[in-house]
Amino acid sequence: MTRVTFPSSSPRRIRQSNAVATLNALHRFGPLSRAELARHMGVNRSSAGNIVLELVEAGLVREVPENEAANSAAQPRAGRPGILVELVPDAVFFVGIEIGVEHITCVEIDLAGKIVRSSTRCFEGRNSGPEEAVRTAIDQAFSEIGKDDLTRCQGLGITVPGQMDRNGFIHVAPILGWRNLDLPALTRTFLPAEVPVSAENDANAFGIGTTYSQHEAANGVTFFMVIETGVGGGIVIDGKLFRGGNGLAGEVGHLKTRNSEYRNLEQAFGRDRILSSYRQFDPDADLDAFLSDVRDRVPEAVQFAEEWSSLLAFAVVQISRLIDPNRIVLGGSVAELYPLVAARVDAHIRDLQAATFPIPEIIFDENAAYGSAFGAACMMHQRFVSLDNQLLNRDAVSDPGNSAA
Repeated sequence: MTRVTFPSSSPRRIRQSNAVATLNALHRFGPLSRAELARHMGVNRSSAGNIVLELVEAGLVREVPENEAANSAAQPRAGRPGILVELVPDAVFFVGIEIGVEHITCVEIDLAGKIVRSSTRCFEGRNSGPEEAVRTAIDQAFSEIGKDDLTRCQGLGITVPGQMDRNGFIHVAPILGWRNLDLPALTRTFLPAEVPVSAENDANAFGIGTTYSQHEAANGVTFFMVIETGVGGGIVIDGKLFRGGNGLAGEVGHLKTRNSEYRNLEQAFGRDRILSSYRQFDPDADLDAFLSDVRDRVPEAVQFAEEWSSLLAFAVVQISRLIDPNRIVLGGSVAELYPLVAARVDAHIRDLQAATFPIPEIIFDENAAYGSAFGAACMMHQRFVSLDNQLLNRDAVSDPGNSAA
């Protein structure tokens, strides 16, 4: 049970807190009765009814018969259907963008946190400046959104593979070649409407999106590793992103390897290394061809996969010794190799890991195609259903269009 009222709070703040708690409960549990809402929030049923009324007037929630509720999580009841309360999914929406080295991915999610639109297009990030990349990404994200719908956009999150502070200022994005860039400010210059903007490292966003949509993943310590051209990492502890002292926690790609041929893990088992090495055997190979050859047990492909397995195992052992995670979640195109070599990775880990250290569960996220972009959108959804959203105070709650500041 989450209690959301505080004796020292003003009436306005109490109402805002209760509205936030209501939206969060409906997002997490689906349609609920007023009595169920009251129990989740720790308030009486009358108070829950007043909160619901305000949110209905704001167009953010609606009342529906139990047998008509969308994705109802409630147990069927005997007798006449009760009245449940649920989110209005299309009341508002949030946009997430991932600018990668070889692609731009855009995702739109609704108030229920569901993906309603997505797109991925090839893009040469290393040959494009930040202005071109951001402008192209914004055009892609909003190409199918009409002008009349822009007022429903309540946030845009954008991610890149780079080192940035909590305000989205990029110190360096070495693979893209960007330095000293205020990414949120640049993004705002290309937006077709004034909406809240936030920027995040791609691996952190991947972790945020996974834990936000899969509540069981929020328990304990989870390390998220994105393996693309670069190798990034994010740490989530009991549902909270751990950034470290300077926002650089989880940068596993910069760990040194045992092989002096490569400066770090990113160079040793990222996408570029795999393809440049395998193309010595098959000049026309792309990643899909390599993965197919591994499945077909082509000797040269198996040899490269074995080396990759040992390097991933090395990374897992170092991560385990530093933060002792319960699980490691893999995402990114190169991570599709893991299910094919999971047994070899496990064998290498057991050779490297001291018997007194537990081995974390390793999970390949099959739904990670939109991972970082989805996470970026989730960041803005999370902001909307928090006390940072001024829409939910007494003066603004009746007019969602006033909150896009």
